[in-house]
Amino acid sequence: MTDTEAAPSKAHQIRASVQRFGGYLAGMVMPNIGAFIAWGLITAFFIPTGWTPNAHIGELVNPMIKILLPVLIGYTGGRLVHGQRGAVVGAIATIGIAVGADIPMFLGAMLIGPLTAFLLKLFDNSVGVKVGAGFKMLVDNFSAGIIGGVMAILGLLSIGPAVEGITKALGNGVQFLLDAHLLPLVSIIVEPAKVLFLNNAINHGVLSPLGVAHAAENGKAIEFLIEPNPGPGLGILLAITLFGVRAMRSTAPGAIVIQFLGGIHEIYFPYILAAPRLIIAAIAGGATGVLVFSITGAGLVATPSPGSIIAVLAVTPKGGYFGVIAGIVLSAAVSFVVAAVLMKFGRGEKAAEREREIANGGEVKGAA
Repeated sequence: MTDTEAAPSKAHQIRASVQRFGGYLAGMVMPNIGAFIAWGLITAFFIPTGWTPNAHIGELVNPMIKILLPVLIGYTGGRLVHGQRGAVVGAIATIGIAVGADIPMFLGAMLIGPLTAFLLKLFDNSVGVKVGAGFKMLVDNFSAGIIGGVMAILGLLSIGPAVEGITKALGNGVQFLLDAHLLPLVSIIVEPAKVLFLNNAINHGVLSPLGVAHAAENGKAIEFLIEPNPGPGLGILLAITLFGVRAMRSTAPGAIVIQFLGGIHEIYFPYILAAPRLIIAAIAGGATGVLVFSITGAGLVATPSPGSIIAVLAVTPKGGYFGVIAGIVLSAAVSFVVAAVLMKFGRGEKAAEREREIANGGEVKGAA
């Protein structure tokens, strides 16, 4: 075989591996979109800055985002690897990282759930198959309990601190770009950080304090617009509604309402986690918005909470609506176009195959 014949084969293998990896991510996230929507609705309505604030109902918000949703992802990831037994140990292990961090541990759940299920699968295939029928249930239960418990402890002690380190590093990166006056490039850090559910850490830990200082001097600050801008998420969800696979298309319109009007940006993060290439659309849209805000001198007087279009306009200074609206509209348009291109406008035999696999709830292989 010549080098020219081997190269395409190797490239094809790499692409297939990336697609399989993305398929596993989709297989963990998409079955749980309904839970994300439930959390988004409760958040949009019942948090103190929501449409109908209710302190008692609002108590559901943090446990759902920090415990329920990561555990569901860890459970689903474990099930993909080793069936029901894998699902159980995946959920056990995910609890460890969920209680060991102050932020939602979705990425951690995607890692530790399948990993724990894989370890149990190795045990079952090497030791479990040799156990006599009389001790089978005992060994199965204790092996799952021990492996799941050990991984939960490891998650509590290791993954939580690691995520805190990542958050600090991202914050330092944002600060560096702001100090260097490279504002549009901030989106290269902010948008991926948002998708990993580090949006509040970046916004309230870095951008908001800077915005408060600048607003005190100038009466407005562009920093308040960088993370809460609803444009990139709107564009991506619109593109998914028109060109996404069926499992995404069916829920994206509802997510648009929650994200754009309700201000709960977290609702579109799972769609990007399920199709990671869409992060390029988020970065392009975010950078476009920041560039337009910079050119037009746009800014807000305070951090909008939640980040809905209504809340953004409510804290826009008098006479500053043009720049704010232009930045949101253009960022939505750019993210829509880029996302549509990345999804090939929904056409192609491979896209149809991926759609059938996801719709059937099977092991998705091409959603990346």
